[in-house]
Amino acid sequence: MKREILKYLSDIQTSINSINDYLGNSRDFFEYRKNKLLRRGIEREIEIIGEAMNKILKIDPDINFINARKVVDTRNWVIHGYDKVDDVIIWGIVVNHLPKLQKEIENYLNVK
Repeated sequence: MKREILKYLSDIQTSINSINDYLGNSRDFFEYRKNKLLRRGIEREIEIIGEAMNKILKIDPDINFINARKVVDTRNWVIHGYDKVDDVIIWGIVVNHLPKLQKEIENYLNVK
């Protein structure tokens, strides 16, 4: 695997770990919703994840991530549709999709 791809995979892993650190063990949607700094921090990490995935796809369009295109589309939505970002959707991504993406990234990084 190309070094550039490994770098972007590492960036994704770092952002997912940061989101997990921001949330801690509580994982409380209502705390998330009322904390603007937390919401913006998580949104920024999602932007980084999407940008890194986009760069990976440009280097190797055949790389096989389950929701690679959705990850990039989410990044675009958060950045360009900032006024339409829905806390419920972001929370769903964090709770339901990031753990799966994290496992995929770990598998790729362990294969090196």
